[in-house]
Amino acid sequence: MPKQFKTQSGIPLKSVYTESDLKGWDKKKKAGKAGDYPFTRGVYPNMYQGRLWTMRLFSGFGSAEETNQRFKYLLKHGQTGLSTAFDFPTLIGYNSDHAYSKGEVGKTGVAIDSIEDMMTLFKGIPLDKVSTSMTINGSANVMLALYFAAAQKKKVSLKKLRGTIQNDILKEYFAQNTYIYPPKPSIQLIIDMIEYCAKEAPKWNTISISGYHIREAGATAVQELAFTLANGMHYIEASQERGLKVDDVAPRLSFFFDCHNDFFEEIAKFRAARRIWANLMKNRFKAKEKRS
Repeated sequence: MPKQFKTQSGIPLKSVYTESDLKGWDKKKKAGKAGDYPFTRGVYPNMYQGRLWTMRLFSGFGSAEETNQRFKYLLKHGQTGLSTAFDFPTLIGYNSDHAYSKGEVGKTGVAIDSIEDMMTLFKGIPLDKVSTSMTINGSANVMLALYFAAAQKKKVSLKKLRGTIQNDILKEYFAQNTYIYPPKPSIQLIIDMIEYCAKEAPKWNTISISGYHIREAGATAVQELAFTLANGMHYIEASQERGLKVDDVAPRLSFFFDCHNDFFEEIAKFRAARRIWANLMKNRFKAKEKRS
Protein backbone atom coordinates (compact mmCIF):
# COMPACT_ATOMS: atom_id res chain seq x y z
CA MET A 1 0.00 0.00 0.00
CA PRO A 2 1.42 3.43 -0.95
CA LYS A 3 1.93 5.84 1.90
CA GLN A 4 -0.91 8.32 2.34
CA PHE A 5 0.03 11.99 2.66
CA LYS A 6 -2.07 14.84 3.97
CA THR A 7 -1.63 18.57 4.36
CA GLN A 8 -1.55 20.01 7.87
CA SER A 9 -5.26 20.70 7.42
CA GLY A 10 -5.95 17.03 6.63
CA ILE A 11 -6.45 17.36 2.86
CA PRO A 12 -5.38 14.09 1.13
CA LEU A 13 -2.38 14.32 -1.19
CA LYS A 14 -0.97 11.98 -3.79
CA SER A 15 2.66 11.00 -3.43
CA VAL A 16 3.28 11.96 -7.08
CA TYR A 17 1.50 14.33 -9.46
CA THR A 18 1.79 14.31 -13.26
CA GLU A 19 0.45 16.21 -16.27
CA SER A 20 -2.69 14.07 -16.17
CA ASP A 21 -3.70 15.76 -12.92
CA LEU A 22 -3.95 19.07 -14.80
CA LYS A 23 -6.37 17.90 -17.50
CA GLY A 24 -9.05 20.53 -18.01
CA TRP A 25 -7.13 23.07 -15.91
CA ASP A 26 -7.02 26.45 -17.65
CA LYS A 27 -3.82 28.21 -16.53
CA LYS A 28 -4.88 31.58 -17.91
CA LYS A 29 -8.29 31.44 -16.27
CA LYS A 30 -7.27 29.87 -12.96
CA ALA A 31 -3.88 31.49 -12.34
CA GLY A 32 -3.59 34.46 -14.68
CA LYS A 33 -0.92 37.11 -14.29
CA ALA A 34 0.21 38.83 -11.12
CA GLY A 35 -1.46 42.23 -10.91
CA ASP A 36 -4.50 41.18 -12.95
CA TYR A 37 -7.98 40.41 -11.63
CA PRO A 38 -8.71 38.25 -9.66
CA PHE A 39 -5.12 38.69 -8.40
CA THR A 40 -4.54 34.97 -7.82
CA ARG A 41 -0.78 35.37 -8.21
CA GLY A 42 -0.60 38.69 -6.38
CA VAL A 43 -1.76 42.30 -6.47
CA TYR A 44 1.31 43.82 -8.15
CA PRO A 45 2.66 42.86 -11.61
CA ASN A 46 6.19 42.35 -10.29
CA MET A 47 5.06 41.76 -6.70
CA TYR A 48 7.73 43.13 -4.33
CA GLN A 49 10.72 43.26 -6.67
CA GLY A 50 10.11 46.91 -7.53
CA ARG A 51 8.68 47.98 -4.19
CA LEU A 52 9.61 46.23 -0.95
CA TRP A 53 7.03 45.51 1.71
CA THR A 54 7.15 47.55 4.90
CA MET A 55 9.47 46.03 7.50
CA ARG A 56 8.21 46.49 11.06
CA LEU A 57 9.03 44.54 14.21
CA PHE A 58 6.20 44.11 16.71
CA SER A 59 7.43 46.24 19.62
CA GLY A 60 6.23 47.59 22.93
CA PHE A 61 7.19 46.99 26.53
CA GLY A 62 7.11 48.96 29.76
CA SER A 63 6.53 52.70 29.56
CA ALA A 64 5.89 54.97 26.60
CA GLU A 65 9.38 56.42 27.03
CA GLU A 66 11.04 52.99 26.93
CA THR A 67 9.10 51.97 23.84
CA ASN A 68 9.91 55.29 22.15
CA GLN A 69 13.60 54.50 22.61
CA ARG A 70 13.03 51.06 21.08
CA PHE A 71 11.17 52.57 18.12
CA LYS A 72 14.05 54.96 17.42
CA TYR A 73 16.58 52.15 17.68
CA LEU A 74 14.68 50.05 15.16
CA LEU A 75 14.22 52.93 12.71
CA LYS A 76 17.92 53.72 12.96
CA HIS A 77 18.77 50.11 12.08
CA GLY A 78 16.66 49.87 8.94
CA GLN A 79 13.08 49.33 10.01
CA THR A 80 10.71 51.14 7.62
CA GLY A 81 7.56 51.24 9.74
CA LEU A 82 6.38 50.81 13.33
CA SER A 83 4.26 48.05 14.85
CA THR A 84 2.92 48.82 18.31
CA ALA A 85 2.22 46.23 20.99
CA PHE A 86 0.01 47.38 23.87
CA ASP A 87 -0.17 45.87 27.34
CA PHE A 88 -3.22 43.91 28.45
CA PRO A 89 -4.89 46.68 30.51
CA THR A 90 -4.68 49.02 27.50
CA LEU A 91 -6.11 46.30 25.23
CA ILE A 92 -9.23 45.95 27.37
CA GLY A 93 -9.67 49.58 28.29
CA TYR A 94 -8.27 49.89 31.83
CA ASN A 95 -5.93 52.60 33.06
CA SER A 96 -2.66 51.52 34.59
CA ASP A 97 -3.77 52.57 38.10
CA HIS A 98 -6.94 50.44 38.04
CA ALA A 99 -7.05 47.54 40.47
CA TYR A 100 -7.57 45.06 37.63
CA SER A 101 -4.31 46.23 36.02
CA LYS A 102 -2.12 45.17 38.93
CA GLY A 103 0.79 43.04 37.76
CA GLU A 104 0.00 43.57 34.08
CA VAL A 105 1.16 47.12 33.37
CA GLY A 106 3.74 47.23 30.59
CA LYS A 107 4.21 43.45 30.63
CA THR A 108 3.05 42.33 27.18
CA GLY A 109 3.25 45.71 25.50
CA VAL A 110 3.39 49.40 26.21
CA ALA A 111 0.99 51.06 28.68
CA ILE A 112 -0.91 53.99 27.15
CA ASP A 113 -3.33 55.89 29.40
CA SER A 114 -3.43 59.42 28.00
CA ILE A 115 -2.56 61.82 25.20
CA GLU A 116 0.64 62.58 27.10
CA ASP A 117 1.62 58.91 26.89
CA MET A 118 0.89 58.86 23.16
CA MET A 119 2.96 62.00 22.61
CA THR A 120 5.85 60.43 24.52
CA LEU A 121 5.51 57.18 22.56
CA PHE A 122 6.09 59.00 19.26
CA LYS A 123 8.36 61.80 20.47
CA GLY A 124 10.88 62.71 17.77
CA ILE A 125 9.26 60.40 15.19
CA PRO A 126 7.86 62.05 12.02
CA LEU A 127 4.34 60.64 11.76
CA ASP A 128 3.91 61.98 8.23
CA LYS A 129 6.91 59.93 7.06
CA VAL A 130 6.61 56.67 9.02
CA SER A 131 3.62 54.32 8.85
CA THR A 132 2.35 52.91 12.14
CA SER A 133 0.57 49.66 12.86
CA MET A 134 -1.36 49.31 16.13
CA THR A 135 -2.41 45.87 17.34
CA ILE A 136 -5.50 46.63 19.37
CA ASN A 137 -9.19 45.80 19.01
CA GLY A 138 -11.59 46.35 21.92
CA SER A 139 -10.31 49.85 22.68
CA ALA A 140 -9.07 50.59 19.15
CA ASN A 141 -11.28 53.68 18.90
CA VAL A 142 -9.55 55.24 21.92
CA MET A 143 -6.01 54.49 20.71
CA LEU A 144 -6.76 55.77 17.20
CA ALA A 145 -8.23 58.97 18.63
CA LEU A 146 -5.12 59.48 20.77
CA TYR A 147 -2.83 58.82 17.78
CA PHE A 148 -4.73 61.30 15.62
CA ALA A 149 -4.66 63.86 18.44
CA ALA A 150 -0.90 63.35 18.80
CA ALA A 151 -0.47 63.93 15.06
CA GLN A 152 -2.49 67.14 15.23
CA LYS A 153 -0.39 68.38 18.16
CA LYS A 154 2.66 67.73 15.96
CA LYS A 155 0.99 69.82 13.21
CA VAL A 156 0.68 66.76 10.95
CA SER A 157 -2.43 66.58 8.78
CA LEU A 158 -4.51 63.44 9.27
CA LYS A 159 -4.65 63.15 5.48
CA LYS A 160 -0.90 62.42 5.48
CA LEU A 161 -1.02 59.66 8.09
CA ARG A 162 -0.31 56.13 6.89
CA GLY A 163 -0.82 53.03 8.97
CA THR A 164 -3.16 50.30 10.12
CA ILE A 165 -5.16 49.64 13.26
CA GLN A 166 -6.14 46.01 13.76
CA ASN A 167 -9.67 46.79 14.93
CA ASP A 168 -10.98 43.32 13.95
CA ILE A 169 -13.37 42.70 16.79
CA LEU A 170 -15.23 39.73 15.28
CA LYS A 171 -12.27 37.36 15.56
CA GLU A 172 -11.91 38.37 19.22
CA TYR A 173 -15.13 36.57 20.16
CA PHE A 174 -13.88 33.16 19.04
CA ALA A 175 -10.10 33.42 18.91
CA GLN A 176 -8.32 35.95 21.13
CA ASN A 177 -10.96 37.15 23.61
CA THR A 178 -9.78 40.72 24.24
CA TYR A 179 -13.17 42.29 23.66
CA ILE A 180 -14.96 44.83 25.83
CA TYR A 181 -18.48 45.29 24.41
CA PRO A 182 -21.00 42.90 22.83
CA PRO A 183 -20.80 42.38 19.04
CA LYS A 184 -23.45 44.85 17.91
CA PRO A 185 -22.13 48.01 19.66
CA SER A 186 -18.58 46.94 18.82
CA ILE A 187 -19.43 46.82 15.10
CA GLN A 188 -21.10 50.23 15.43
CA LEU A 189 -17.85 51.69 16.80
CA ILE A 190 -15.86 50.13 13.97
CA ILE A 191 -18.15 51.56 11.31
CA ASP A 192 -17.88 54.96 13.03
CA MET A 193 -14.11 54.72 12.61
CA ILE A 194 -14.37 53.59 8.98
CA GLU A 195 -16.72 56.47 8.18
CA TYR A 196 -14.50 59.05 9.90
CA CYS A 197 -11.26 57.83 8.35
CA ALA A 198 -12.75 57.62 4.85
CA LYS A 199 -13.29 61.38 5.07
CA GLU A 200 -10.51 62.62 7.33
CA ALA A 201 -7.66 60.07 7.10
CA PRO A 202 -7.98 58.46 3.64
CA LYS A 203 -4.55 56.76 3.73
CA TRP A 204 -5.26 54.97 7.00
CA ASN A 205 -6.24 51.27 6.98
CA THR A 206 -9.15 51.00 9.39
CA ILE A 207 -9.16 47.21 9.90
CA SER A 208 -6.62 44.41 9.61
CA ILE A 209 -8.91 41.42 9.19
CA SER A 210 -7.01 38.75 11.05
CA GLY A 211 -6.90 35.09 10.18
CA TYR A 212 -3.68 34.67 12.14
CA HIS A 213 -5.38 34.49 15.53
CA ILE A 214 -8.07 32.14 14.23
CA ARG A 215 -5.41 29.73 12.96
CA GLU A 216 -3.42 29.94 16.19
CA ALA A 217 -6.61 29.18 18.13
CA GLY A 218 -6.79 25.80 16.37
CA ALA A 219 -8.35 26.35 12.94
CA THR A 220 -7.13 24.59 9.82
CA ALA A 221 -5.96 26.62 6.82
CA VAL A 222 -9.38 26.16 5.20
CA GLN A 223 -11.23 27.23 8.34
CA GLU A 224 -8.91 30.20 8.78
CA LEU A 225 -9.75 31.41 5.29
CA ALA A 226 -13.49 30.80 5.68
CA PHE A 227 -13.88 32.65 8.99
CA THR A 228 -11.59 35.54 7.99
CA LEU A 229 -13.31 36.25 4.67
CA ALA A 230 -16.73 35.92 6.34
CA ASN A 231 -15.66 38.55 8.88
CA GLY A 232 -14.48 40.82 6.07
CA MET A 233 -17.81 40.45 4.28
CA HIS A 234 -19.66 41.44 7.44
CA TYR A 235 -17.62 44.64 7.78
CA ILE A 236 -18.45 45.53 4.18
CA GLU A 237 -22.14 44.78 4.70
CA ALA A 238 -22.27 46.83 7.92
CA SER A 239 -20.60 49.74 6.10
CA GLN A 240 -23.18 49.56 3.33
CA GLU A 241 -25.99 49.60 5.90
CA ARG A 242 -24.48 52.87 7.19
CA GLY A 243 -24.70 54.25 3.65
CA LEU A 244 -20.99 54.04 2.83
CA LYS A 245 -19.86 53.06 -0.65
CA VAL A 246 -17.90 49.85 -0.98
CA ASP A 247 -15.22 51.58 -3.08
CA ASP A 248 -14.62 54.04 -0.22
CA VAL A 249 -14.26 51.22 2.32
CA ALA A 250 -12.75 48.13 0.69
CA PRO A 251 -9.41 49.68 -0.41
CA ARG A 252 -8.63 50.55 3.22
CA LEU A 253 -9.13 47.02 4.53
CA SER A 254 -6.05 44.85 4.99
CA PHE A 255 -5.68 41.15 5.78
CA PHE A 256 -3.39 39.38 8.22
CA PHE A 257 -3.04 35.63 7.67
CA ASP A 258 -0.98 32.97 9.41
CA CYS A 259 1.76 30.99 7.65
CA HIS A 260 2.50 27.48 8.89
CA ASN A 261 5.14 25.01 7.75
CA ASP A 262 3.15 23.33 4.98
CA PHE A 263 4.71 25.48 2.25
CA PHE A 264 2.52 24.54 -0.71
CA GLU A 265 -0.72 24.53 1.26
CA GLU A 266 0.01 28.04 2.54
CA ILE A 267 0.75 29.31 -0.99
CA ALA A 268 -2.51 27.78 -2.17
CA LYS A 269 -4.31 29.42 0.76
CA PHE A 270 -2.96 32.88 -0.05
CA ARG A 271 -3.84 32.49 -3.73
CA ALA A 272 -7.32 31.25 -2.89
CA ALA A 273 -7.82 34.16 -0.46
CA ARG A 274 -6.96 36.77 -3.11
CA ARG A 275 -9.13 35.09 -5.71
CA ILE A 276 -12.17 34.56 -3.48
CA TRP A 277 -12.05 38.10 -2.06
CA ALA A 278 -11.67 39.69 -5.50
CA ASN A 279 -14.64 37.72 -6.81
CA LEU A 280 -16.73 38.60 -3.77
CA MET A 281 -15.97 42.29 -4.19
CA LYS A 282 -16.82 42.24 -7.90
CA ASN A 283 -19.81 39.92 -8.01
CA ARG A 284 -21.45 40.47 -4.63
CA PHE A 285 -20.54 44.05 -3.76
CA LYS A 286 -19.74 45.44 -7.31
CA ALA A 287 -16.46 47.05 -6.28
CA LYS A 288 -14.06 48.35 -8.89
CA GLU A 289 -11.15 46.12 -9.95
CA LYS A 290 -8.47 48.03 -8.04
CA ARG A 291 -5.17 46.75 -6.77
CA SER A 292 -4.70 46.98 -3.01
